[in-house]
Amino acid sequence: MQILASEAQGRLKIGHPVAIIDIGSNSVRLVAYEGMARALTPIYNEKVLCGLGRHVATTGQLDEEAVDRALRALARFRVLCDTMQVSDVFVLATAAARDASNGPAFLEAAEKACGCPISLLSGAEEARFSALGIVAGFHEPDGIVGDMGGGSLELVDVKGASVGKGITMPLGGLALQDMSGGSLKKAQKIVRTALERAPEYLENLHGRTFYAVGGTWRALSRLHQAARDYPLHVMHGYLLNPEDGLDFLHLVEEADAKTLKDIESVSEARRPLLAYGAIVLEEIIRLGEPKEVAISAFGVREGVLYDKLDPVTQKRDPLLAAASDLNLLRSRSPRHGQELCEWTEAFMKSLGVTETQTETRLRRAACLLADIGWRAHPDYRGEQSLNLIAYGAFAGLDHPGRAYLALSIFFRHEGLSPDKVGSRIKSLAGPRYLERARLLAALMRVAYPVSVSMEGILPHAPLRVRGGQVVLQLPPHLEDLANERLVGRVRSLAKLLNMESAIEIVG
Repeated sequence: MQILASEAQGRLKIGHPVAIIDIGSNSVRLVAYEGMARALTPIYNEKVLCGLGRHVATTGQLDEEAVDRALRALARFRVLCDTMQVSDVFVLATAAARDASNGPAFLEAAEKACGCPISLLSGAEEARFSALGIVAGFHEPDGIVGDMGGGSLELVDVKGASVGKGITMPLGGLALQDMSGGSLKKAQKIVRTALERAPEYLENLHGRTFYAVGGTWRALSRLHQAARDYPLHVMHGYLLNPEDGLDFLHLVEEADAKTLKDIESVSEARRPLLAYGAIVLEEIIRLGEPKEVAISAFGVREGVLYDKLDPVTQKRDPLLAAASDLNLLRSRSPRHGQELCEWTEAFMKSLGVTETQTETRLRRAACLLADIGWRAHPDYRGEQSLNLIAYGAFAGLDHPGRAYLALSIFFRHEGLSPDKVGSRIKSLAGPRYLERARLLAALMRVAYPVSVSMEGILPHAPLRVRGGQVVLQLPPHLEDLANERLVGRVRSLAKLLNMESAIEIVG
């Protein structure tokens, strides 16, 4: 196994598994990825809640039991990386090791345990990599990133791919628990005082998005989803309305954690920190007045890997990159997916439909994903495709967008009736995306009986709106394709648009 130090950037083996080991104040985590790419695909994820940062704020020392637990976890991770034949391992340490007086001794022992050099990130570096994680995981982000760990909270401004100067504060869950002596009222005062000393970050948050990074906030969001009976159990891209969020956060602070719905999904070691995470997020919402809170599964780890990509790869759209990968892996003819993008785009232009930038990229992603369920039994292709897409590890995609993609491919297989799918996924998509999904599915239901998912056919069979009529043109050598099935598909598309239909043989 080749190990690269943090400064050895740009010498990675593309196509080989890479891994990040994150030595945090609360957990020590290993995440291995399929390879360096714009759209990262995790192949293994394991964490051990060690609590390294517990009592550091008051004693200045890493707890001996926590250190022993962390070293054993690191030794295990070393074996796991060897087993997976990981080519490049990056090991990061953050607030607890940074702030403790016995941190250097721990890091020396930790390097021996994992067999890798360890990069001890400064607060500013931690903030920067958290922000780069948001750049990697969201489409054109615009707001303030907040990364709450066990020992610290980092805040940094992000707009597009531009990252501002970050700030770090000792407002992690374990640090607050320690400094407040377990008093939530005292913790609230500590948080408010600290945040008031960083007015520029909260002033710049007003009317923008707050990107919440960290395991405690993800756990809170999981409980929020359960309380709302939310239909999509995916954390990344989940949005909290600030007003609704404040009520829920206040409930978490006041209630016994055991009474919260779905509390079993949160590990017992993390449950005592939920109230502190709620306090910090509540104060950020009250002082910063964001338009929304977006939960991120991306953070420092993904930011570190994004930073090591070449500039051309960094600029790729993460959603389209992931859809392209799946198209290559699962479609009968990957080039057909690209042709379907162009074929549907030409139709939309002839229809006179104006797509937003987001709608265009979603349509293109759907075309690339359209054939990923073909190996399933015909009776289940719609359902399996819907599940693969709705619950896939996609970046650069919000939850309504997930619903649109999943519904497009579902309707492609199952027919255009909205009654064929449950109301919860439809409500998540919303009326506009639901109708766009049906329209795109109707286009696909014309395309596939013509092309049979093979490349080189669609460019010779244009579909256009002309004179208030939906017209499919076929060259003479494809004339025999125009059977009752294809005629019916073209008619269904036209009916959706309140138009007439026709198939013409040209050439």
